[in-house]
Amino acid sequence: MQRYPDIEIYLADASVEALSQWLSAQLDAPPLQPAGKRKWRTSGQLQGQRIPVLLVEQAADGFSSLWFDSDATPWPRDADCARDASQALGCEVRCSLGGWQPGDDPDRFWRILPDGREEAITWPDSGQ
Repeated sequence: MQRYPDIEIYLADASVEALSQWLSAQLDAPPLQPAGKRKWRTSGQLQGQRIPVLLVEQAADGFSSLWFDSDATPWPRDADCARDASQALGCEVRCSLGGWQPGDDPDRFWRILPDGREEAITWPDSGQ
């Protein structure tokens, strides 16, 4: 399975505290620290690889963006990370359907619900 160069997921209703606990468990990361308006940063590690993490609150329609700027995460793909986060945090999580390619529909996303249901959805960018 191909590893993605980075991972980005969108979380509904996940608190910074809960995210910090999950990131600590997954990546041995210190708590998220404020990094500007609605932005939080930390840096974890896995097998000696540094993994920068950026959280942007309310990035899109009530969802926060969580971005791992590394291919050394515990998850090969966005959907793997989204499943893990949804279960651990008990919230809806969205991510891209796959590795994005030019020509792909930018409004198609994968939605994972805390009860384990998953589906492809259309999630238009509201342009905020």
